[in-house]
Amino acid sequence: MRAPEFWRHDGLTARLLGPLGLAYHGAGILRRALTRPWRSPVPVICVGNLVAGGAGKTPVVLSLLAILAERGLRPVALTRGYGGSTAGPLRVDPERHDARKVGDEALLLAATATTWVARDRVDGAKEAVEEGAGALVMDDGFQNASLKKDLSLLVVDAAYGFGNGRVMPAGPLRETVESGLARADAVVLIGDRALGETEHQRFAGRPVLRACLEPRDRRLAGRRVFAFAGIGRPEKFFDTLRALGAEVAGSEAFADHQPYDAAMLARLRRAAAAAKAQLVTTAKDAARLGALLSPDIAVLDVTLVWEDKDALLRLLEGLAEKPKRTAVS
Repeated sequence: MRAPEFWRHDGLTARLLGPLGLAYHGAGILRRALTRPWRSPVPVICVGNLVAGGAGKTPVVLSLLAILAERGLRPVALTRGYGGSTAGPLRVDPERHDARKVGDEALLLAATATTWVARDRVDGAKEAVEEGAGALVMDDGFQNASLKKDLSLLVVDAAYGFGNGRVMPAGPLRETVESGLARADAVVLIGDRALGETEHQRFAGRPVLRACLEPRDRRLAGRRVFAFAGIGRPEKFFDTLRALGAEVAGSEAFADHQPYDAAMLARLRRAAAAAKAQLVTTAKDAARLGALLSPDIAVLDVTLVWEDKDALLRLLEGLAEKPKRTAVS
């Protein structure tokens, strides 16, 4: 789905939908209160967010997987596989599975580490542990109480923040900011915007880890491009291209996890040709394109750069020494 524009501002529509948002939030509180979480015998790190759509969770997960692997923890990614058809648990094989089966994020994660797709997070965690996982890194699942977390990181897009501050459908939030922050061990703030006074007050008492997304290469700098993306906030991708120095001659934004077909690509190619521009998309979109991806479509891959990596490592220190625990069935 595409985030409606009124989610950015607290206007009449948002206020009218406010009671539904309160009901949604209340249902979440009740669900978490009634859930008895399963405790994994290995550390569980959850990378989640409060808003519907892209805050930058997957790049954070990819970075954590690499860091934990360097520390010898045998990390495994655990994801719901949003956009894919399988319920799992299923160990992702990029040679056999495509985005229609396991979702685009699972394919990106599987290129870095062993990845399990499971709509039931506990079933996925049990399978991963059985196969030798030394640590589990959850891509999303902050609102899912079925699996006990040892470390919960809340990812926030500095440019978007929390939108109008209301809970769906009145706003972009999955729960209120206060309830989410109360369960977070740290906030990962992506982007270089300075925090306002309200944000300083909200984040007080917990670490704020700042990071930014940087292109892996600068080959598109100075190029004229036609950009397309089906991610949580396509505008963020278009802005990244401009910051890189590319001339965005045209763009098209699709819904998050939008599947592509030959007809859509043909239309995009005609638009790019008319603009005398190079087609370019994101790594997540490229994963959904699969066999349709061809050399005329450039892929802008980004990597997460931590402002203070040592602060993150301090949060992870306890996990490396944590002894194996007896799992609660």
